[in-house]
Amino acid sequence: MLLKLALQMAHDDYEDRRERQRQGIDLAKAAGRYAGRKTDTATHARIVALREGGKSIAETARLAGCSQSQVKRVCAMARPVVGDKKELARS
Repeated sequence: MLLKLALQMAHDDYEDRRERQRQGIDLAKAAGRYAGRKTDTATHARIVALREGGKSIAETARLAGCSQSQVKRVCAMARPVVGDKKELARS
């Protein structure tokens, strides 16, 4: 019974801290102080150039010094959106 009580108290404390952190982040975003990490445009440009040069995802990741998931993420952001609403409206 004491173990259950301790576990419940720990869980409640964890949830309270998460909620306070979320509130702090929301306040910082509203004040314009929470921007996150800046993108590494040099690495992104290198990834796009390597992929356009015909390199595989694994080879691109090795040459650019990043993970394969980052290569996939950058390629997805760099790829033009097919079926964009504006593009469909022009058709």
